[in-house]
Amino acid sequence: MNIQVLSLFPPMFEGVFQHSIMKKAQDKGAVTLGVVDIREFADNKRQVDDYPFGGGAGMVLKPEPVFNAVESITKEGKKPRVILMCPQGERFSQKKAEELAREDELVFICGHYEGYDERIREHLVTDEISIGDFVLTGGELAAMTVIDSVVRLLPGVLGNSDSPVRDSFSTGLLEHPHYTRPADFRGMAVPSVLTSGNHAKIEDWREEQGLKRTLERRPDLLDHVELSDKQKTILARLQAEK
Repeated sequence: MNIQVLSLFPPMFEGVFQHSIMKKAQDKGAVTLGVVDIREFADNKRQVDDYPFGGGAGMVLKPEPVFNAVESITKEGKKPRVILMCPQGERFSQKKAEELAREDELVFICGHYEGYDERIREHLVTDEISIGDFVLTGGELAAMTVIDSVVRLLPGVLGNSDSPVRDSFSTGLLEHPHYTRPADFRGMAVPSVLTSGNHAKIEDWREEQGLKRTLERRPDLLDHVELSDKQKTILARLQAEK
């Protein structure tokens, strides 16, 4: 996958892209990550913003540097997904991350100031994404979040291919609890089933714990997930025990 980010502050991405899973993904050849300085594509002395027509507070990101920047990195004949990071966009989810992970090329636009010239939305972008109902000073942190969640889903990036499959939200439910050594830490013991060696019972425990955790912490998720008959039976028992 090729991911390009348009930003007014490219250095913000240096630490994120050069450490942990992001760096490993690049080293493995699973992804190419690049950052483009929007200011380099401004027509007038690197000016990228201007006052809004009709008056009002704040400044608006101008269309020409953004259009110019996207066109500079877009191969002729190809139309990549161009994603606008925006609090008015679609709420980001694991399902959206999985969808984007199937693409060959993604372009992220990170804005600042009061907002974007509407022509950017109408004629350039394919997706508008928000990471939550709050406002940041710019789109960079939001783009980093989305990119991280997408890159870790690419084939071969994570050490265990089962890891993204079992993640919270990937199955529609929250993930079960995890434990590691020591088996007893300051009198706090790991559930005995996990050290029993009985893999069938371990899987049953994990399935039940995932349902229990979802019921306790995010019961709204249960309205949108298709449960097996076995899961429905477990859930009914858990609800009766509450």
